[in-house]
Amino acid sequence: MKLVLATALVAGLLPPAAAPPSHVEGVLPSGAAYVMDVPRNWNRTALLYSHGYTADGAPNPAQNAPSAAVRTAALDRGYALIGSSYAETGWAVEHALPDQLSTVDEFAKRFGKPRRTIAWGASLGGMITTGLAERHGHRFDGALAMCGVQAGAVASWNSTLDAVFAVRTLLTTSTVPLVDLPDRATALASAAELVPALDAAQATARGRARIALASALHNIPAWTTASSPEPAPDDYDTAQRNQYEQLHNIVHTGLSGRQEAETRAGGNMSWNTGVDYSRLLARSAIRPEVEALYARAGLSLAEDLATLAGAPRISADQGAVAYMTRNLTFTGRPRTPLLTIHTTGDAPVPVQGQRAYADAVRDAGHEKSLRQAFVHRGGHCAFTTGEMMAALAALEERVDTGRWPDTGPNALNAAAARLDPGATHAYRVYRPAPHPRPFDLAR
Repeated sequence: MKLVLATALVAGLLPPAAAPPSHVEGVLPSGAAYVMDVPRNWNRTALLYSHGYTADGAPNPAQNAPSAAVRTAALDRGYALIGSSYAETGWAVEHALPDQLSTVDEFAKRFGKPRRTIAWGASLGGMITTGLAERHGHRFDGALAMCGVQAGAVASWNSTLDAVFAVRTLLTTSTVPLVDLPDRATALASAAELVPALDAAQATARGRARIALASALHNIPAWTTASSPEPAPDDYDTAQRNQYEQLHNIVHTGLSGRQEAETRAGGNMSWNTGVDYSRLLARSAIRPEVEALYARAGLSLAEDLATLAGAPRISADQGAVAYMTRNLTFTGRPRTPLLTIHTTGDAPVPVQGQRAYADAVRDAGHEKSLRQAFVHRGGHCAFTTGEMMAALAALEERVDTGRWPDTGPNALNAAAARLDPGATHAYRVYRPAPHPRPFDLAR
């Protein structure tokens, strides 16, 4: 009996044998799918991944990592990876937060409560991650929002409206609807009028100048894809061509994506009543390009701004604004340590949104909870595996020690090089220009 008891006591002091790796898929009560991966050497930290925007009706599998390479890197380092599909596609923020929390609960039932749970996500998922940090921060030890919609829903949809409004006003005589789109067919019909006008304008110096102005109202950057070289600071021709190509996508998002979001919100959530587009241009990061191209084309920028000022304005449905404020506009009060990373050349989600969020955090008095880092590269969510893993490691150090480590570019690039030695990493000191039309709940 003594031998048996001694053996049992010794066994209780020894670490448990490594469990076999587990891969679990299932469906939550909401109908959202979930996926979980637990490695053999689980370090007792669970990473909850929130994925980006999935077009309405598109395939919607559960996701638990931003890429296959990151999944492998994270599993190799012992993290458990979990995530859901969300119950619906499109602007699914209303469903995403509860579905993600339910995924955390389901994981705990199956594998036990983790020692640490960290939320992370990309694009719309970065926005959802920030929402989890603000609204459910007590459930998480930290949060990493990557290329997130940090300006919030209302500001982001307003910014999209500004660019599309400028395209319609300056490049066409059309009156096609830009808001209050009752169905997808109406949205596509509007796009079918605006896109050819955009293409025709690109063929003339005057048209290119006006495209640059429309791009400036959305802050479409000069460098927009990771696969192309960065334009020189005064290479306005290349910058404008890049912006023209991206403006195609903004027009489609601003119409077809808006129609789906309006259906959820119960009306139009955007407005430009009372907006001074001269002031917005003055705040834009690409104002010098616009002024140079207008001068080269022999076109009056003042007259075009006056045309925008005199065009019939668009009012919002306040019920729809309230819906988008709930789903999701920020308070600037993250309740858990939050690190955000963003590329400087992000066209769909311009980097100025990070400035909007930082300003909201400052106004709310929560600066100690937030750190931001910037990768100098064109493209949306165009991070290397090392850049993402280095950010995660910095966040973990904050969780472990209660103090933020060095999150400057030298420290993050060095960590990224150790974690992903085969890639070129590009964290850089950067301060975004102000967001043209911030809208948050901290004021």
